[in-house]
Amino acid sequence: MSIFDKARIAILEDKTLWKGWSHLRGITFDFFREGRAPHRLSWEVFDRRNASAILLHNVERDTVTLVRQLRIAAHLSGEYPYLLEAPAGFIDDGETALQAALREALEETGYKIARATPAYAAYMSPGSVTEKLHGFYAAVTDADRIADGGGLDDEQEDLEVVELPFAEAMEMVEAGEIIDAKTIMLLQWAALRRSAGGA
Repeated sequence: MSIFDKARIAILEDKTLWKGWSHLRGITFDFFREGRAPHRLSWEVFDRRNASAILLHNVERDTVTLVRQLRIAAHLSGEYPYLLEAPAGFIDDGETALQAALREALEETGYKIARATPAYAAYMSPGSVTEKLHGFYAAVTDADRIADGGGLDDEQEDLEVVELPFAEAMEMVEAGEIIDAKTIMLLQWAALRRSAGGA
């Protein structure tokens, strides 16, 4: 049994600090744990919808299809701002995580696929962000690509579709050239599956 099983959280204040595309909340709460004096904490929480990402693995040519796009947060951190990532996006109302992943694959890369394998569901930054990301893997062939992709104009998406040999993508992770967490996790999941004879 965990030391936290009998712990209790009492929310005292949940205040909107800013609201736009996402929602920044100020949370003040008391934390009670057996054997310790209660203490009061004030944390900021970035409220974001859950999302899906998908790794497209062309099993005929052993390549992966990623997208390169502008990430302003990376730019502000001094990184090269055009990151290579697996296709991804928010889960819309009424959509399942899988439906969102398949929709994003078509919009961003032009691949129309019917099914995918769940790889993981994970909080990407649980200390401050509510978003849970669902990762999927799909084996594809050239015949599955029915459009150019590149994202949706009405969402101001400006994406470059990039196809890489699987081995090169893994080398780019090791070299620090692919630095997006969801993409690294999907590539490593696929590499483990491959080593076990499953991909």
